[in-house]
Amino acid sequence: QVPIVESGGGLVHAGGSLRLSCTSSDLTFNNYAITWVRQAPGKEREGVSCIGANDRITRYEGPVKGRFTTSRDAAKRTVYLDMKNLNPEDTGVYYCATVASTSYFGGNLRCDGYQDWGQGTQVTVSS
Repeated sequence: QVPIVESGGGLVHAGGSLRLSCTSSDLTFNNYAITWVRQAPGKEREGVSCIGANDRITRYEGPVKGRFTTSRDAAKRTVYLDMKNLNPEDTGVYYCATVASTSYFGGNLRCDGYQDWGQGTQVTVSS
């Protein structure tokens, strides 16, 4: 089990930006693909990013397209989620998790299944 801590959430006005951080004290953390998943009331759980151990990225369609970017700082054992042009529909609890399996097709990373989760960080976007 890999311990994970998310941070960086908070209250932001519509149109603003936030950087979320996912970090672990586990020395194997950089070996895992890492996904960010959000949960909002009345909505299904939604993956918003994934980055592989080799730093390959999943390109997501839908409401986060072009607005959310993920990156890894291996030296800090940290994965970031940079969010811009936030709107109230982005409100929710954002979780970071290690990924159970990955595959590649057409140059895109596919992330399937979740293993170890953090406690989440709340993002609230006001209008």
